[in-house]
Amino acid sequence: MPRVRKPAKVKEPIRLRMKDLANGNKSLYLDIYRDGKRTYEYLKMYIIPETDHYARNQNQMTMAAANAIKSKRIIQLTSGEAGIVNKEKFYLLNWMDIYKRNQEKRGKKDGNQIKVTIRILKDFAGEWVTMDQIDKAFCQDYLDYLQTQYRPKGRRVSNFTLHTYYRILNGALNAAVRAEIIKTNPFTKINNSDKIRLPESKWSYMTIEEVRALIATPMKNEAVKQAYLFSCFCGLRISDIIGLKWKDVFVDRGQCRLAISMQKTKEPIYLPLSPEALKWMPERGDKTAEDHVFDLPSPTTINTLLKPWAKAAGIDKRFTFHTARHTFATMMLTLGADLYTTSKLLGHADVKMTQVYAKIINQKKDDAVNLVNGLFD
Repeated sequence: MPRVRKPAKVKEPIRLRMKDLANGNKSLYLDIYRDGKRTYEYLKMYIIPETDHYARNQNQMTMAAANAIKSKRIIQLTSGEAGIVNKEKFYLLNWMDIYKRNQEKRGKKDGNQIKVTIRILKDFAGEWVTMDQIDKAFCQDYLDYLQTQYRPKGRRVSNFTLHTYYRILNGALNAAVRAEIIKTNPFTKINNSDKIRLPESKWSYMTIEEVRALIATPMKNEAVKQAYLFSCFCGLRISDIIGLKWKDVFVDRGQCRLAISMQKTKEPIYLPLSPEALKWMPERGDKTAEDHVFDLPSPTTINTLLKPWAKAAGIDKRFTFHTARHTFATMMLTLGADLYTTSKLLGHADVKMTQVYAKIINQKKDDAVNLVNGLFD
């Protein structure tokens, strides 16, 4: 009796593979073999050590996303239709979990905001919405839900907070487009006037006279006073001042500068220090390059010390450490620095972020010229 041949095993043109990393994670990539040529596509997705139930679930979702991309690539190769999007059942909440983990790997600190957004999406649409169901109508309904029905513990939520939950979903959908889970982000089809907009910021800043009053007013902790006034004259955030080390300070052709990577944005800046800023920098003494420039208490203690100091100086306005950064920006523009230069001094990635200070200065000009109103009636 003739032996029955086993069917030939068809090799897939694309295989999902893993590469071991030094930190114990595994990097996922596609091994693509077509027409005698082999190429690789690294997916920027990672399998983590399965130390607990959460890690196992996370890995399952990551593999599902990677396989969705693999399926998409196979369709593209075999059909030649690069615009086809995989309609495999891939759930929105699973993608949000993957997005959260990827944000953490990138050093972003919006994990708690993503967790809240996931809870909102679950309440809004349930657990079984798939990515191919996310369209313009879904996104518009989500915005309407946030503005009219979302009431945690029966309370209204500020527009600033609602904008955060819109921004998180919008960012997750943009990431899904880059991963080719969906073809387009439906939020791009919604008019800007229909989206949740940030309220106009009302930032507090010190006038030059108020800065003089702060300088003249004693404070219990001299290091905190020095750090705050240093910020008024260089614009650094409290996180950057706390992390500032002597190795970050150098002199270039007679100009003292800081070379730091900003804690919030990771943006590297080379910041020149004015003589006024240097007045408030402590003496180095015998400190090493790895020692901190300022010997400061915790951020909570710092903020506790600031308010009575401001009150003693006769300042009656919202007063935080970040007020010093706003003070630096408005002072630079008031004294004639251009918007682009001020933006670079603040470490802003985009000059648009600095334009809010220009609005403050323009309002000050309007107020100034209107001081003569009624004087000559």
